[in-house]
Formats: sequence, C-alpha cells, structure tokens
Amino acid sequence: MTEHRIDGTCDPASQSVADAFAQNFETDDELGAAVAVTKDGELVVDLWGGHRDAERQLAWEQDTIVCMMSVGKAVSSLCIHMLADRGQLDLDAPISQIWPAFAQNGKREIPVRWVLSHLSSVPVADAAPRGALYDWNAMTEAIAKQAPLWKPGTTPCYHTATQGFILGEILRNVTGQTLGEFVRNEISRPLRLDYQIGLTPAEEARCATMIPSAGNILSKAQSDADSLLARGWAQLPADEDFNSHRWRACQIPSANGHGNARAIARLYGLLALGGAHDGVRLLSREAIDRATGEQWKGRDLMSGLTFRLGMGFYLNCPPDRPMGPSARAFGHSGAGGAQSFGDPDNRIGFAYSPNRMHGGIDIGSRAARLIEALYA
Repeated sequence: MTEHRIDGTCDPASQSVADAFAQNFETDDELGAAVAVTKDGELVVDLWGGHRDAERQLAWEQDTIVCMMSVGKAVSSLCIHMLADRGQLDLDAPISQIWPAFAQNGKREIPVRWVLSHLSSVPVADAAPRGALYDWNAMTEAIAKQAPLWKPGTTPCYHTATQGFILGEILRNVTGQTLGEFVRNEISRPLRLDYQIGLTPAEEARCATMIPSAGNILSKAQSDADSLLARGWAQLPADEDFNSHRWRACQIPSANGHGNARAIARLYGLLALGGAHDGVRLLSREAIDRATGEQWKGRDLMSGLTFRLGMGFYLNCPPDRPMGPSARAFGHSGAGGAQSFGDPDNRIGFAYSPNRMHGGIDIGSRAARLIEALYA
C-alpha cells in the first residue's frame, strides 16, 4: 500500500492505469500528480494524488492545477487552427500580412504554417534581454527584429519559447484578443475546462508548486550558454523556478499554461472524436486532419531528438514521445514530464500532469508507465 493518498474515479476496465499511477508514487519519487483518460468522450479515469508542495503539507485536491509547460504549445496551435477553420486566417498566408512588423530581416514570406510546424527558423529572440519573457511587447518586438537562423522552411528546430509569442501576436491581430483571453472565451468556458494561460489570483491559489529536478531541459539550457536551447530560453531569469507570481500571471503560451489532467484529457478526447462533443464543436474533421498531417520527420536541431511533427502537434513518435499503438495519435508533452494526446483510432484522450519535474528531455518513466498501462 502506498502512503500517498490517491483520490478520484476509475472505471474497472482501466484499473491498470490506477495501478500504474500508484506505482509512480511507490517507486518513481512522484510528489503530486493527476492522470485522466476519456473514452468516447466520457471520463473513465480521473485520478489525483500526493501533495502540492515539497513539504508535503498540502494535499493535491480535485481542483489543483499545475504548470503543464509545453502542453500549451498544442493549445495555442489549436487556437490558430480554429481561426483558420472559421475562415478568419489562411495558414499559407505570410505572417507579415497579418503582423506587418514581422517582415523585418528576411521574414516577409514566412507563412503561418511554418511557425506551427517549427520550420520558420525563428527559434530565438536575441534582442530581448533576460527577464523579458514576462513582457509580451518586449518579446514580440524582439521576434519581429530577429533574422532567421537558416533559410525558412528548411530546418526543423523546436521553437521552445518563440512559437507561442508569434502565434499569440497573429491571433491578437486577427481577433483583438490575447491568446489567453481566446483560450478562456473560446475553449475553456464552452467546454468547462480548467486550463488557463495567465492566471487570476484565485486560480493561482490552487496551483501546485513545481519542483525542478537536476538535468531537466531548462537546467541544461542554463548549463550550456552557447547552445540553441540556451538562446531559446535566454529571456528566462536564472532564479525562475516556475512558481513566481510573474510566471503564473503573465502569458507565455509556449510554456506557462496551467491546468489539470482532466481538462486536457477532455480536450484531446473531443479532438479524437472529430472536433465536437456534447454540442460543442471546436474544429471540423478536415481541420483536424490538416493540423495532424505530417509536416516533417527527423532530427530536431534544438533537442537532438527525432520527432514527427504536424502543425502544432507532435505525432506519435516513440520512444521519446510515445502515445500508444496508433500512428495517428497526436498531442504534446511538457518539460518535466507532462504528457497529453488524442488517439482517434481508439477514441481516447489522455493527460498526465505532475509537479515534480523529472530530469531528461523525454517524457520520463512516469508518463510512459501510465501510457503502457492504458493500452495493456
């Protein structure tokens, strides 16, 4: 028996997931986490357990939220696909037609789709100083001035921080809303999902404390100042532990979305069903097919790993980004171990959200164990 309290519900047919979740606490140094699975749009696993804080004084509750890091890249990309599906945006149009300042330094012809698929060659914002990550205008002005590092469209390189700012500025120019506002108004409220980019004080009070571990992707960036990864995160203050008020309250769409596994599993469950559930449609099936069509497969220059990428979504690419047996599964992971995906072949949505960040740039053993159990 584990000494960690685990709460929630689990369909008997999914007991293997509950067992794997408990094992994470027993053998894998889990502190606090949640896991959720939908099948045919219904929650069949909704579990949470452990503690919100390193001192183990605050239990992880049903409404606890946590920073899910780059899971937000897929949510941000979904917003752009929603605009395209509504006819408000052309994914093949140059970004400079929507955001004129982006045309500077050889970026005039870069289309929206290349940012979604990490092919725009703008993975850094060199002109922005350290600390600018919290300042939307400073980041977007620096990105607008940035020259491409390579010929755009030719080199896969994960846009670790810049993607969300570029997509958010496109969305703001089209809709007048910030990306965080659009997520609240067009996704989270209609679907009653507990996921936000930019928290209110009441939401911040429900946050679990992130516990960075040695060797995680961001600590590696700080240890190798000349790397692309370091340049990609150069605007992150060295003392940021992903728990500061500034981190939680601002909008960094590529990295600081906060939510829980239940919300993200339900979102992917809807996408796995073709974009609609319970009377709410986010995307057409055609838009989902376009978003999840393979744009490239190969070595990512930022991480050195081999990926398959759609437009804003990883495509199932084990062992580093596993999503079960279906080659059509799509989703996104987050630094430290969060993982999320939709499986249209099996009509499944999955999400896992921990607060102790594992070392390494893969999804780690905890999420991998849960996914293996899901399909056992």
